[in-house]
Amino acid sequence: MRIVVLGGGPGGYVAAIRAAQLGAEVTLVEKKALGGTCLNVGCIPTKVLLHTSELYTHLKREAKELGIEAAEVSVNWSQLQKRKDKIIRMNTGGIETLLKKNKIAKLSGSGKFISGSELEITAADGSVRTLGFDRAIIATGSEPSIVPIPGVELEGVITSDEALSLPAVPESLCIIGGGVIGCEFASVYSSLGCKVTIIEMLPELIAVMDRDIVQCLRKEFASSGIEVHTETKVERIEQTAEGLRVVTTSGNGDHVIEADKVLLSIGRRPVTAGLGLEDIGVEIKRGAIQVNRNMETGIPGIYAIGDCNGGIMLAHVASAEGVIAAEAIMGEPSPIDFRTVPSCVYTRPELASVGMTEEEAKQQGFQVKTGVFPLQANAKSMIMGESSGLVKYVVDAGNDEILGLHIAGPRATDIIVEGALAIRLEATLDEMVTTIHAHPTVAESLHEAAHAVHNRAIHLHV
Repeated sequence: MRIVVLGGGPGGYVAAIRAAQLGAEVTLVEKKALGGTCLNVGCIPTKVLLHTSELYTHLKREAKELGIEAAEVSVNWSQLQKRKDKIIRMNTGGIETLLKKNKIAKLSGSGKFISGSELEITAADGSVRTLGFDRAIIATGSEPSIVPIPGVELEGVITSDEALSLPAVPESLCIIGGGVIGCEFASVYSSLGCKVTIIEMLPELIAVMDRDIVQCLRKEFASSGIEVHTETKVERIEQTAEGLRVVTTSGNGDHVIEADKVLLSIGRRPVTAGLGLEDIGVEIKRGAIQVNRNMETGIPGIYAIGDCNGGIMLAHVASAEGVIAAEAIMGEPSPIDFRTVPSCVYTRPELASVGMTEEEAKQQGFQVKTGVFPLQANAKSMIMGESSGLVKYVVDAGNDEILGLHIAGPRATDIIVEGALAIRLEATLDEMVTTIHAHPTVAESLHEAAHAVHNRAIHLHV
């Protein structure tokens, strides 16, 4: 079985490796760098910046409290950029090694379908070759969305790609869009001394997450000096002698924000243009490739995974879909349960969520109970100096089945997997409260929050 994978991001390279493990002859085509957006201009580099900014914030705010005496602490931005680039190189090199180990051929260039069994590949030098295949997996990912706001073309208006590699930390930054990406960059640059303002059209930041954990982030943003304008529309961006001016309107009237840089962070869109998909009959709606549960398009043998199919735009979802597609092609189809996809925000506090929010559960007709445990009562959170968060369960009141788990606090993005597994196994509160959790850990708050649903939390005054 000859399989071609178009795109070497977290969906594409994982699909290629899994297909090779199952005995396929695999060729991976990538026009840029292996690892895609996630590794090169997304998940990995942003977390490098966030890690340093978190350490810096700890030392700047709490060094004496922690028993640390040090001279004035500062951030060496150029050294941080070097470290970010080094980690990217290490990870891309690791993928190269994995491809070689699994005997996967790699071709550099842009791919375009010329039939249901042939791909035309154009290299950077303009040379063209044709590659035949039995099956194809499209994994072309996504790119930052650009909305038609007057002034977006001005110098100093950037996307998340440029925000990772600015020559210096700007004195002020206006972020248009209060989703995951916008909030993470707000955390980074605010921690490093930049005056940050967020503008969001919706009533709240990170609209897909439970309101209670988002409120923990809002409080931290307020204490850090980050200015947030929700239910606010950007009318235009203007150039000034000092920098940029963002003109907005809201129910409270017009407002003007002055900033050195303006970051467009209003989401991402699938990369599907120029692939020749319409020519071979692949259905595309609102820019996204349409697929079935096995990730197969309406054209037999052509599959699409990750951001390009318009589903949940997360790296771990792309990887999971890559495995699904490869196994379906090789005759070993396996299911995917999108209810158990964790969402993570690497701000301070970290936010993590899986399953339904309280509002979603009520909208779907469930009689809902919730259990909340504040991390100010958790010893490990106190030790870490990050006790402003909480753990919240959303539970079916009829049978105590866990419908959702939502966490704001340290290590939230690591321990959320416990909630994902609970939902996958249709666990009830009983499974959680009868499972002994280690002490002292942040994770034992999950145990306490489960008890809290029925007002039985041990370490909580009610």
